[in-house]
Order: sequence, then C-alpha cells, then structure tokens
Amino acid sequence: MSAPLYGLVLAGGRSTRMGQDKAALRVAGKPQLERTAALLAAHVLETFVSVRADQHDDPLRGRFAQIVDTRANLGPIAGILAAQERHPDKAWLVLACDLPLLDEASLAFLLRARAPQRLATAFRSSHDGLPEPLCAVYEPASRAALAAYVARGQHCPRKFLMSADVELIDQPDPRALDNANTPEEYASAMNALEEAVPAAARRITVQYYALLREQAGRREESVLTAARTPRELYTELARRYPFSLDPAVLRVAINAEFGDWSAPLADGDSIVFIPPVAGG
Repeated sequence: MSAPLYGLVLAGGRSTRMGQDKAALRVAGKPQLERTAALLAAHVLETFVSVRADQHDDPLRGRFAQIVDTRANLGPIAGILAAQERHPDKAWLVLACDLPLLDEASLAFLLRARAPQRLATAFRSSHDGLPEPLCAVYEPASRAALAAYVARGQHCPRKFLMSADVELIDQPDPRALDNANTPEEYASAMNALEEAVPAAARRITVQYYALLREQAGRREESVLTAARTPRELYTELARRYPFSLDPAVLRVAINAEFGDWSAPLADGDSIVFIPPVAGG
C-alpha cells in the first residue's frame, strides 16, 4: 500500500546567481513559489514550503505552511530531511521552486510511474541521464538512508539518488525540468513559455466525475488550451491522463448546461465530462 503523499516546495535557496529571490519571480502572472505550490496541491494531501530559519517571516513564504530547515548550510537536502522528520510516515513529492517550464502533464506522468516499493521515483535528466532529485517522490523508507548519507558528510541529493534504489523514468517533455538559476536562464524560459502558448489559447475550467475523476487524479483543474471544441479538449486531456472512456459514452456540459461536443469553446468556460451512471 502506498504511503500518503505530501508536497514540499524547496524555497530556501539564497538565489545568489539570480541576484534576486527566485521564489518571487513571476511565471504566468504568479510568483514562482505560488505557481509551484498550486501545481503540487492538485496531487497531494498537504503542501508545505521549505525555508531557512531566517526566511520564516518573509511575506511571500509566510502565505504557506512552512517546514524550517533543522540543519544549516546543506542546501536542498536539508529541506527534504526536515520534511521527513516532521512527517516520517508520509511520502514526499519534492519540487524546486525554480522550474518555470514544469507542467501538470509531467507531474501526472511522474505520479503514474511512482514505485512505492523503492526509495524514490525520479525523472532521468534529458541532458545527462542522471536522476533529477528536485522533482521526485521520496518514500518514507528513504528517510534512514538519506540521514545516513548526510551523516557521512555528503550533501548532494542527486548523488544520493544515483546510489539508491530508485525508479528512474524518462521525461515526457525534455525541457520541463530546466531550472532558472540566472537572469539569462529565466529569460530563456519566459521566451519558451511565450512561444508554447498559442495565440488563440483559452483558459478552461474542467471538472471530472466518477471514473474520470479517478483516472485524472483530481476533481477539477484549470487548463490553458488551444482546443476549439469539447471534443478536441477531451482528446487533448486523454493524452495527459489514462482515460478509458470513449466520448461516445459521455455527455458534456458547458457552463452548467448540457451541450454539444462540437460547440465552440470560449475563454473562461467551465466544462464537465459526465460518464454514464452505473446501476440498473
């Protein structure tokens, strides 16, 4: 049985190379920290932000439940250890706050591949093939191994995963885990995001029920899409989630009214895909 999953945003860095707080840099109109926490919240029972002791009163970080580092000057591994110490019976979906290209589809892919019997599940870097430690699931069993690793004077979470019993998977989007540590990397990521969003993109709220809710792993989400109709939207979402129902057996509601699969979508619409009712 899988351990319950909590989420941790690593926001305790000093942003030395960026020259300003990376957590506060805006991506898609929101501070990176807020955006990352929202990505996590859709997949976990509770979300926390990892901070250094001197960041506890920071206004941005103060908007979230915090876990304060209990070890100084260890980098991100200190945040993972502090979270495991606070809730040792939970698994942790850990994300760095400086991944502006990370998307819902990549997170969903990671969680579908989760291997609870191993110490962790992580992506294999698209750049060098090594484990990506700051977008990974750490199981409760990794706590002792991670603490022993640090006790030996080692602090690199990537090297820990390289020597641990880890499930490694390939990234569905090769750029999703490109982080932004410098102004140049941040500018490059913003350009990539701008190019990726079609001019006709619409923001649509999607609600899921019954089997679709189970397969999507959520009740509701907001998606940015170029889909012109509910049918195109369902096809797009079926590439992201393991939907097994054909549109022919579903009904679709648009803004709380039953609609047609070929009806045009507008920005701000709310869509519900309704599976057949079981029973007889």
